[in-house]
Amino acid sequence: MSEHLIRGASVLGGEPADLLLRDGVIAELGPGLSAAGAEIVDADGLVALPGLVDLHTHLREPGREDAETVLTGTQAAARGGFTTVHAMANTEPVADTAGGVEQVWRLGREGGYCDVAAVGAVTVGLAGERLAELGAMAESAARVRVFSDDGKCVSDAVLMRRALEYVKAFDGVVAQHAQEPRLTEGAQMNEGELSGVLGLAGWPAVAEEAIVARDCLLAAHVGSRLHVCHVSTKGSVDIVRWAKSRGCQVSAEVTPHHLLLTDELASTYDPVYKVNPPLRTREDVEALRAGLADGTIDCVATDHAPHPSEDKDCEWANAAFGMMGLETALSVVQEAMVDTGLLDWPGVADRMSGAPARIGRITGQGRSLEVGAPANVVLYDPSVRRPVDPADSASLSRNTPYAERELPGHVVATFLRGKPTVLDGKLQ
Repeated sequence: MSEHLIRGASVLGGEPADLLLRDGVIAELGPGLSAAGAEIVDADGLVALPGLVDLHTHLREPGREDAETVLTGTQAAARGGFTTVHAMANTEPVADTAGGVEQVWRLGREGGYCDVAAVGAVTVGLAGERLAELGAMAESAARVRVFSDDGKCVSDAVLMRRALEYVKAFDGVVAQHAQEPRLTEGAQMNEGELSGVLGLAGWPAVAEEAIVARDCLLAAHVGSRLHVCHVSTKGSVDIVRWAKSRGCQVSAEVTPHHLLLTDELASTYDPVYKVNPPLRTREDVEALRAGLADGTIDCVATDHAPHPSEDKDCEWANAAFGMMGLETALSVVQEAMVDTGLLDWPGVADRMSGAPARIGRITGQGRSLEVGAPANVVLYDPSVRRPVDPADSASLSRNTPYAERELPGHVVATFLRGKPTVLDGKLQ
């Protein structure tokens, strides 16, 4: 296996050091290293972070290969600094069997650009009527530990309780898409004064918060692990904080776009800003940032949701929900959290690598950059600013909400177990 010597990287934003990557691990770490025959990577001015882990990625394969494939999605992930992504179950067919999750897992192994952890559906066909083969998926080659009907809420309280009870046997976690369906029928954007002005059906914050509160109580009652997907409201942050204070085994994620964008963008009627849950108010954004900073919200997850142009380039009411996020996530977090002083680079490493790896029970990922740790390393240049060019994306889709927007930072290199998947910003 080839060796790479990274010279002069600012490890977690600290003092410059060299990292020798050998046999898939960090073999040496310190100043002035040398290694005969190693490929030299100049990292002067770059921040070294552990490989990022995404708990919430839509790779679309099987079924919607016109939007994304496991290959193109993991290429986009590598360009964003990710070495592991969790592929959500709402494919066609749904990943609700051992065979289904193994197919996605094997496609990830064949692709090679990052590891793919399959997420299993909670209910058969995401229909919310009966539990899927949770145990079989957990015991499959994919070793599923995260289960979610994301895109749909497990709205039946009895079914949600049974799922939480079931996953305790193998230390699994149920990741809930918190959306009370009867409160959001026909909803198009955040409910408020602006939705009334624009004539778009409102999506009330309480539709999310009611499910978050219910499920925190259920998880506490059962003694099981709950993960709340894409928290988007101030009230949800408050509920998760309260639940944690009572010892509930609850974790939560926030998306990059909910940390930066607000519902005011809906006034453009550009469907690129149509997302589930919807963009919220500036007050919600500030609460989400504070919650991520103080650890109430455990991690950042992209909810990367690629769509072909025909599903987005249409009138708002008919457009699909969702935004791309893998390639811009680290830049958005820098702008929303680092440049504002809310997080330092060790904090970013925890929220985008360590915490999601722990929640997803991913072994060998999310560890600190230390000797003996897997050589999953990101080299990031925080000093540059440049506009986002959708045509430059590795994804098959182009529905980024940041098109032509200037964002900070650039992933220069990504190493997966010592193998470069990205060098000089280019896929290898």
